[in-house]
Amino acid sequence: MRRLSLLLIVLFLIPVLPASAAEDLQGLIDDAAPGSVLVLPAGVYDGNVVIDKPLELRGEGWPTIDGHGTGNVIEIDAPDVTVSGLKIVNTGLSLDQENAGVSVNAERVTVTNNRFEDVLFGIYLRRSDDSYVADNMIGAVDVDVARRGDGIRLWESSRVVVERNVVDGGRDTVLWFSDDLILRDNRVTNGRYGIHFMYSDRALVERNYLSGNSVGGFLMYSKDLTFRDNVVSGSHGPSGYGIGLKDMDGVTVTGNHMMSNRVGIYFDNTPATPGIEHEVSDNLFAYNDVGVLFLPSVRGNVFSGNGFVDNAEQVGVKGKGEFHENNVWTVGEVGNHWSDFAGYDADGDGVGDVNYESADLFSTLTDKNPDLHFFDATPASQAIDLAGKMFPAFKPRPKLTDSAPLIALPALPNPVATPGPGSTMTTAGIAALMLAAAAGLWAVGRAPLRRTTR
Repeated sequence: MRRLSLLLIVLFLIPVLPASAAEDLQGLIDDAAPGSVLVLPAGVYDGNVVIDKPLELRGEGWPTIDGHGTGNVIEIDAPDVTVSGLKIVNTGLSLDQENAGVSVNAERVTVTNNRFEDVLFGIYLRRSDDSYVADNMIGAVDVDVARRGDGIRLWESSRVVVERNVVDGGRDTVLWFSDDLILRDNRVTNGRYGIHFMYSDRALVERNYLSGNSVGGFLMYSKDLTFRDNVVSGSHGPSGYGIGLKDMDGVTVTGNHMMSNRVGIYFDNTPATPGIEHEVSDNLFAYNDVGVLFLPSVRGNVFSGNGFVDNAEQVGVKGKGEFHENNVWTVGEVGNHWSDFAGYDADGDGVGDVNYESADLFSTLTDKNPDLHFFDATPASQAIDLAGKMFPAFKPRPKLTDSAPLIALPALPNPVATPGPGSTMTTAGIAALMLAAAAGLWAVGRAPLRRTTR
């Protein structure tokens, strides 16, 4: 009996560690030789670590790196570091300190195939030229969007490739002072700006899926950017631009699907330099409140081969000023398809025999007085449009003239992005489903998607 009592006392005095006690990851990193591969098996490891030597940190079985709600989970201060296969969780919540799941201050860093949960910023690259960010799934902390950090942020980091990432619920994917970038096959949803360029030249943005953001993308103060084969939908924030272009030069916008946004594309002083022309071709603008929106002074954009399908207003002008014929709507014998074109094609060549003109009286009034949108699709707006057609004195000057309107919707390119790791549906499939759903609503006589967001 005495032996049993002593045994119970000894057992009571021995500390019992929980099964999930975190491992000392910093110690493992410090002990690793430069250039080595450190493989982490499944388990929980303490975060707030610093990698200050070339190293590959690779997880097997999704080990969790836990920042315990403070600082950066992983900070990389040496070039030629790779981080992959990790679950990275629980950063600090300081916007001032820009706490991130992975914070990088070095060149040639690779961050691939990681999962980020409860992180303020996801991946933050500073002066990290020639880096690679791919196949990551990045979530966010559950706070108001203005208090969140960016899913991916680049600062003075050129020649970076960002591809096949899924970013959901963050603030922005933002690129500052970073040239020669490639962003492709990413899926960015439920944030503020899906993609935000600032002072970043010579970028390629292709096959991305941007949906449910306040703004799909805002491209500002940059040059020589190609935006092609992307799907942008459901941008319904205060501005609700699918894509906004401000003070841009050398932009090509082609092969994109812009659907169910408040505005498909918004042009503000773009191009910014006189004499520069921008190509806007082979895009689909469908079921937006406004297909393309301009400030009155914008000129130098050339539109051809685009499909404008059932936008509440095909082309709008924001504010007062002279806009007529500032931009080009026909290239050679190729214009654009307009779902509200009321002309004819007597010779059957697929091109309308009369011009398409945007001269809707009610839309002209709402461009200058946005509060009148309250009367959209009401008998009052219809009566105003009828008056503009019946009485030439009331007919406004056309905002645009397309001299070769296409009778049929052209065979537009289909975006073919795979929207992030683990997805089985391409953006082409998503786009097809959205179009089919919108067409179905229209066919049964219900209000189309474009009418629900005023």
